[in-house]
Amino acid sequence: MKAKKPLPVIEQIPESPVRESFDAPEPPGERTILRVEGMDCASCAATVEKSVARIPGVSGVKVNFAAGRLDARHESSVSRERVEAAVEGAGYKVAKTEGMEATPFWKTTRAIVLFISGALFLAGLAFGLAGASQALTVAFYLSAIAIGGARIFRSALAGLGARRLDMNVLMSIAAVGGAAIGEWAEAASIVVLFAAGNALQIYAIDRTRNAVFALAKLAPDEVAVDRGGAEVMVPSSEVGVGEVVVVRPGERVALDGEVVEGSSALDESPITGESVPAEKAPGDEVFSGSLNGRGAILVRVSSEAKDSTLQKIVGMVEDAQSKKAPSEQFVDRFSRIYTPAVVALAAALAVVPPLLGGDFSEWAYRSLALLIIACPCALVISTPVTVVSGIGAASRFGALIKSGSALEAAGKLEAIAFDKTGTLTEGRPDLSSVFAPDGEEHALALAAALEKYSEHPLAHAILSAADGLELPKVENFQTIPGRGTEGNVRGKHHLVGSPRLFEERGIPLDGDAGEALAAVEEAGETPVILGEESGRVVAVLGLADAVRPEARESIEMLREAGVKEFVMLTGDSEAPARRISEKLGISYEAGLLPEQKVEAVRRLVEKHGQVGMVGDGVNDAPALAASSVGFAMGAAGTDVALETADIALTTDDLPKLARAVALSRRAERVIKQNVAVSLAIKGVFVLLAPFGLVALWLAVLADMGTSIAVTLNGLRLFRK
Repeated sequence: MKAKKPLPVIEQIPESPVRESFDAPEPPGERTILRVEGMDCASCAATVEKSVARIPGVSGVKVNFAAGRLDARHESSVSRERVEAAVEGAGYKVAKTEGMEATPFWKTTRAIVLFISGALFLAGLAFGLAGASQALTVAFYLSAIAIGGARIFRSALAGLGARRLDMNVLMSIAAVGGAAIGEWAEAASIVVLFAAGNALQIYAIDRTRNAVFALAKLAPDEVAVDRGGAEVMVPSSEVGVGEVVVVRPGERVALDGEVVEGSSALDESPITGESVPAEKAPGDEVFSGSLNGRGAILVRVSSEAKDSTLQKIVGMVEDAQSKKAPSEQFVDRFSRIYTPAVVALAAALAVVPPLLGGDFSEWAYRSLALLIIACPCALVISTPVTVVSGIGAASRFGALIKSGSALEAAGKLEAIAFDKTGTLTEGRPDLSSVFAPDGEEHALALAAALEKYSEHPLAHAILSAADGLELPKVENFQTIPGRGTEGNVRGKHHLVGSPRLFEERGIPLDGDAGEALAAVEEAGETPVILGEESGRVVAVLGLADAVRPEARESIEMLREAGVKEFVMLTGDSEAPARRISEKLGISYEAGLLPEQKVEAVRRLVEKHGQVGMVGDGVNDAPALAASSVGFAMGAAGTDVALETADIALTTDDLPKLARAVALSRRAERVIKQNVAVSLAIKGVFVLLAPFGLVALWLAVLADMGTSIAVTLNGLRLFRK
């Protein structure tokens, strides 16, 4: 595991087991990025990788199977065309990023070749059943093998050149071997069934790849920039920070920025996952990829196109889909042992029995069937397709999962720790309780009138609570620094402020008012007193950080998903923490310093194993790093939050947290299902093949059928 940059905290925090580096130094040289079509499993990507790596002058190459993306670093003497030729030499196609999704599947070259080879195979089968000459039926079968297998054989040669025993190599050996022993129908069926399975797998996987590609294309390539009072159409990549761009109704925002003129409602669902348009006015932040609604707005650009929130999200999703989950790493290790072992067994089956007097053709046939079963395609693809689907599905509703490891770990969470302020609460004071003998509305209107010109957050909470009430006129208004305000209302001098203000003025807080004050403080609320200079207390107001309306429901959703324990970790005092925890039905630890939060998370990890930590990704960075999975709330447009957590929620929306955990739970179940089914079918056929109980076509059908089944099962996560 690569190390991350040290966190700016008091002590160095051990890395989460799922956290990986996103800022490793790039190798020197020029860079070529291509989109590769036709890869249907990780071994195909490895073959492409090795083919390009053999080019002299290439210093590094990485093929992201999930995204269908090749990233090569090389000297300036290596041309793009040279890299493309190496990809095509490996049996795969370089796609143009423009219009990748334009050609329907049934019109692609792969599909047309499949239809032709399938028709030739069926013709050979029909003529054979009709009693036609063997030469005619063999001609049809041979044509089906040549046309349908051209891509397979070419990829097999590339695999052998890269010294990889991949599925193309195994299927090619099986097809050629079947033809060599006179089983032409079987050989043709191997090619046609394998080609059909590959085509269906690629079609399914490309749906996920194209979803990410479509997200990247949401930001327009050109934008209207206000330069010298005139609008100029400029490529978005050439617009600088600080320039002002024009976004008309129905247009998408090309770059991140701040509204400087105009107002509108923007559909931000590609970024935040929110289906309700967000109202925007001067001073509000907008994200690239958002769709403008009814009004034209002017936006001052805050970041270049390559650094926009949309591009970061696309990059994070593609990077995450390429990072292997623990289950995938296990499957890879298993395949490295399984495939050579079964190939060796198949070779022994073809050689040893004939040497002992057995029929060569019969044992060669059994050997070829076993060789097909040696192909680990279904097993190898069982996990990554689920990871790709899960990460892509999460990105749709605004949860950015950074790796397959984070997806799996989130699916195993036993406990979750929450920061309080801004996570479980609104992060602003709200009126919580009122003691007012003369009536609540009368007291609120009077307090709001006295607080009308105050800038204190508590004053804003009182004004918000009195919204809609008619406020009396205040004369001789004065602010008392650090204490409150005072003024004359209807001929009486009134004060509103902290209990200390009343103590300093000699106004007693006893009797019913004293009991109300004690109750407010006991509840963990901040008291604000409204009274008259004469000594009469008009009201005792309790203000507190408001609990998010969706917090309790989200915690119940997490309980239903299987999370067993919830703990709130806060630096606040005991009383406010107790008030919030009682409302939400969770435990708490109060009065914690940052390093004490880390220790609390570590204790939870020791107790439960898999523990999540939810915070804002800035102040909670140490605790996020100490957890098994760190969740950052409100990460859209926030670099620190995007970098710190394993899962970044683009908005301060707790239900997204519950949805992400529930999705991860489903992904974990699907991964287990896929691996179990793949291993079971492989095991059955490995046992049956040596006894001659498996036909070649049945072996191919079982292998490719399993591959398609696990692919479709994994892609279920991508459905809404």
